[in-house]
Amino acid sequence: MSSKTKIVVLHMKEVVYTAIFLVLAILMIILVFVMFSGKDKKDTAAKPAEETLYIPGVYTSTIQLNDNSFDVQVTVDANHINSIELVNLSETATVMYPLMEPTLEDIAEQIYLSQSTDNITYSDENKYTSMLLLEAIQSAIAKADAGTGAE
Repeated sequence: MSSKTKIVVLHMKEVVYTAIFLVLAILMIILVFVMFSGKDKKDTAAKPAEETLYIPGVYTSTIQLNDNSFDVQVTVDANHINSIELVNLSETATVMYPLMEPTLEDIAEQIYLSQSTDNITYSDENKYTSMLLLEAIQSAIAKADAGTGAE
């Protein structure tokens, strides 16, 4: 019996390159499998469509006090009230009605938290200012209402 011994010489560089290509090939197969699996389609089909509350945009309502007029600007997206601010408020109106800005900030903070103009609280000191601002905010939000579509 004659046995012929075969000697195989492997260069370390070739072994390392082969191992790297095998790992990359396995990762590519896993990636393709994850990308084309039907799991994502089932998840998106099961989610109900969220109803939109508002038509996204910026809506204003004008307040007229004596000879001064200024606007309450309400910015909404499809489901949230994002900002409420006074625009076109002159310096004379700010001096004549100093409670206007702090009252609006207080009301706006409550609206941001509840996303509604219902159950807004205000102090007796600025009751009429609060009622005036709240009425203007409600008017601007009514323009953004997706149910009515009024602008």
